[in-house]
Amino acid sequence: MMAGLRRRLLVMLIAPLVLLAIINAWFDYRSAANVASQQDERLLALLPLVADSVIGEGEPPLLLLAPQVDEFLKDGHGFTAYAVVDADGKLLLGAPWLADLPPSGLEPEFHSEEHGGATWRIVRQRQPTVLGEVAIAVADGSDPRQQWLRAVLLKVLLPNLVLIAIAAFAVGWAVERALKPLLALRDAVERRSPRDLSALDETAAPGEVRPLVLSLNRLFGLVNAQAESQRRFVADAAHQLRTPLAGLQAQVEAWAQAADPAQETLALPTEQVHKLRSATRRTTQLANQLLALSRADARGMHSQPEQRVDLKSLCEDILQAHLDAAESRRIDLGLDAEPAQVMGHAWLLRELLSNLVDNAVKYTDEGGAVTIRCGERFGTPFLEVEDDGPGVAAEEVPRILERFYRVQGTQGEGNGLGLAIAEEIARVHDSHLMIQPGSGGKGLKVTLPLPA
Repeated sequence: MMAGLRRRLLVMLIAPLVLLAIINAWFDYRSAANVASQQDERLLALLPLVADSVIGEGEPPLLLLAPQVDEFLKDGHGFTAYAVVDADGKLLLGAPWLADLPPSGLEPEFHSEEHGGATWRIVRQRQPTVLGEVAIAVADGSDPRQQWLRAVLLKVLLPNLVLIAIAAFAVGWAVERALKPLLALRDAVERRSPRDLSALDETAAPGEVRPLVLSLNRLFGLVNAQAESQRRFVADAAHQLRTPLAGLQAQVEAWAQAADPAQETLALPTEQVHKLRSATRRTTQLANQLLALSRADARGMHSQPEQRVDLKSLCEDILQAHLDAAESRRIDLGLDAEPAQVMGHAWLLRELLSNLVDNAVKYTDEGGAVTIRCGERFGTPFLEVEDDGPGVAAEEVPRILERFYRVQGTQGEGNGLGLAIAEEIARVHDSHLMIQPGSGGKGLKVTLPLPA
């Protein structure tokens, strides 16, 4: 944007300067042409005077310069000359370098010639004298055309080049200063998170850009209202489902415990009671995960202050919370924790780690092992959960972070939201989940690097 405006301003300023330079050069050329024309007329007028100055024969002939010719030679300061040449081209009087064959006709002949480092304007013509018809040559080294060329270089081109360079620097500086508020607005928009839809500061924008800022704020408001409505619906629906689902699950659990495997004393067979309990648990988990996803996806998380989180303490709490579930499946749930602290949202990191451990315990074969790790690697704090379960095929890895996606053939309960919620929380902390095979290529290792 700035480069485009600077380029336009440079063109708009330089074009008139170039045009003025061309007009100035044209006027100088016209002036030089007029002076040159006057010079030619003066030289032509001197020819008969030089001829009349020859007053007698001899070797060399007698010469009495007319006052105008004498004045011309004296005022030239060495840049004026004349010559008298006979019909055979023999020099009779004057400068030898002007000796040349006389003109073929009676008309004067003008031309320019380089001699002695100067450009001379020379006129030659046949003139009658006491010696008979001879050729008279008069030369002037102060050629206005040559002076005009030097004037173009020193008085037109060089000053205009300096002026253009100064103008380019001035325009660049002025554009940068004038566009500083606009550039600050651009930087503010570029630094924003995709979830930050708060209004831009209208007072900080220049008057010409304020309508654009108002339009952006209006658009941000509409998009934010729509997103907030969707989040509110998901959160409200999940929250409202929790209470009846909790009651339903309590009743089904009691029903399942009262069922006698040996005697089908209930209206439904024991197998159907256990299926009903599994469905109720899955529905309850889905409602809780939807609520967690809605909270993790909230735009306001970026505006809430972060706090110092002790990763080791967090891992110890999650270990205690999942010990019973691990023991029920004879899974060795271990902890490899080193002290590490980060700035973040403690309850979100707790939700993330809980989802990772819950997934690992749920999908690892009975008798397997799950390890929770935390600490620092190369100065970067991390959270990590590794299991020795069936793992995930390489072609499935890019999709397992999608919402409601489950790997084909996966056994057990699940809604495909655990890793999606964890990835959403990772984004809130300006990071992302790293999915890798476990030790020895077996199982799955999920790592979350965190900003120090």
